[in-house]
Amino acid sequence: MVLKNEHSYDRRSELLAFDNTQAGVKGLVDAGVKKVPKIFYTPQDAYSNDPEKNQFSIPVIDLDGISKDPIQHKEIIEKIRYASEVWGFFQVVNHGIPQSVLEEMLNGVRRFYEQDTEVKKQWYTRDTSKKVVYNSNFDLFKSASANWRDTTYCNMAPLPPSADELPDACRDILIEYAEQVKKLGCSLFELLSEALGLNPSYLNDIGCSEGLSVLYHCYPACPEPELTLGAGKHSDSDFLTVLLQDHLGGLQVLHKNYWVDIPPVSGALVVNVGELLQLISNDKLKSIAHRVLASRVGPRVSVASFFTTGHSLSSRVYGPIKELLSEDNPARYRETSVKDYADHYNATGIGGKSALSDFRI
Repeated sequence: MVLKNEHSYDRRSELLAFDNTQAGVKGLVDAGVKKVPKIFYTPQDAYSNDPEKNQFSIPVIDLDGISKDPIQHKEIIEKIRYASEVWGFFQVVNHGIPQSVLEEMLNGVRRFYEQDTEVKKQWYTRDTSKKVVYNSNFDLFKSASANWRDTTYCNMAPLPPSADELPDACRDILIEYAEQVKKLGCSLFELLSEALGLNPSYLNDIGCSEGLSVLYHCYPACPEPELTLGAGKHSDSDFLTVLLQDHLGGLQVLHKNYWVDIPPVSGALVVNVGELLQLISNDKLKSIAHRVLASRVGPRVSVASFFTTGHSLSSRVYGPIKELLSEDNPARYRETSVKDYADHYNATGIGGKSALSDFRI
């Protein structure tokens, strides 16, 4: 028993020492770290990588014909329904956001993380009520293993920060990108509403696209990638996530008990179902576990846009959509506000059990 307490005390001291540098994982790498500190050690999970590498591949859906042709429109809805029910993930191309905007957003992320630690420190905080929150591992003191990444979180809707509240390094492109992703999100929620057999405006009308948080991640090169992960196994706490990844790869989704690579496709965005969308669709659409591998090559950068009002106070309560329920398909979840769900998710941390299971009836 004494040993266990000593171990947990040591771990907490190491976590505090790391957090107090306010330099994140990039600070360790910039300082020339050759060994991964113990706080990042991640045990192997029970799943293996896709043995044939290309046995499974995540659906890539071309949105080009969505408003041109009713037959194509129907086909696209069907592809989205299948991908959201079976994979929980799909990539979209011809989604309407110009390649130049995607590239500049990734460049803005690189500019932010390449700044001096002293410049970035002004944004480093664990106070989630701030407009901009930069830190390493939101669940640093709760999760069993720290992840090899740094993250900056900006709440861009419904109450966006003013331009001067955003970091100089990526201010203009962040505002532009958030606007474009918000438009795309509204279109995706229309398609998902149709995939559920509902009126196209249904999910937007109940507020699924009302909130948008943009998180930009930096996954520095790792000296011992086999000992840790860039992001541990988790599913997302929102309604829907739209991810922009660079060319380096490393994102994997759990499919049929195998970790399957989601390869970068030039100009594409990765879309995945969040836990709140699984809850309101009463398990029709699936929020699937995913992770990011650590790599000797880096830094990898990505931008995850979460459709959720997060920790904002709102009286709106979400439960399984009544139109989808029947005697044979009763509600499987209790109702919750987005804030209560987000608070519970953050308290649970990633890498362990899903927060969604606690809301099951």
